Amino acid sequence: MDKPTNNRAWLLVVPVLVVVAFSAVIPLMTVVNYSVQDILGPDQHVFVGTEWFRKVLRDSELHGALRRQLGYSLAVLAIEIPLGIALALVLPMKGRAASVSLVLLALPLLIPWNVVGTIWQIFARGDIGLLGVAVNKLGFDYNYTADALDAWLTVLAMDVWHWTPLVALLCYAGLRAIPEPFYQAARIDGASAWATFRFIQLPRLRGVLTIAVLLRFMDSFMIYTEPFVLTGGGPGNATTFLSQYLTRLAVGQFDLGPAAAFSLIYFLVVLLFSYVFYTAMTHAGRSEAR
Repeated sequence: MDKPTNNRAWLLVVPVLVVVAFSAVIPLMTVVNYSVQDILGPDQHVFVGTEWFRKVLRDSELHGALRRQLGYSLAVLAIEIPLGIALALVLPMKGRAASVSLVLLALPLLIPWNVVGTIWQIFARGDIGLLGVAVNKLGFDYNYTADALDAWLTVLAMDVWHWTPLVALLCYAGLRAIPEPFYQAARIDGASAWATFRFIQLPRLRGVLTIAVLLRFMDSFMIYTEPFVLTGGGPGNATTFLSQYLTRLAVGQFDLGPAAAFSLIYFLVVLLFSYVFYTAMTHAGRSEAR
């Protein structure tokens, strides 16, 4: 005779479902509702279907922001992933030096995003900032408030300084998880440092690198606070990324319909690129394992 099923355990899940509903599902449904309506007033709205989506997708400013965003996110990955791996490889693995190194490395991660922007706003100034003055003394005409390329590179350097430690800490944890017999076998076979990295360390880091790539891509693709504090999106639109474009649309112009439509497109684009990165890295890992 089958034992009766006790479904009362589902009651323990109800608080989580309620929190998720109020924090994610209901706001998402509200955005979907706004994206297909023209809000004329508190109690006045007209159903417009996909009009806002068509309007947003034809916006030339959006196309420019998307190009800048993709270039920025790809530059972040191209710099921070190799640099994070290199830092993890040179960090000491044992003793007090390892603890001190990890604490110092993690310090930038503890600084709030708006404070990071303020620090670099002063640090990169050409008249009083340590970085700005040093670069100008080297013979470069550096001014991130007036030159578009300087502003873009400054925002990129700020992100590298702030978030490369996260990649390094993830890689460091992955390196610490590699069993010592792997290294012993490599030493017995006379493997070089590059061969050890290529055939032992890098394959074992694939899991944490997948996490690092996804985290850094999603975060860089949605970056807002740091460039807003540092450059305000300027000069011109040089550092106006998708998040600033969305904020300007929703808050500055108060176009709730187009802003809601773009929010959904933004959300789907992030999911799509994250899926592509995840699939590519997992497939590469499987093919290499064969």
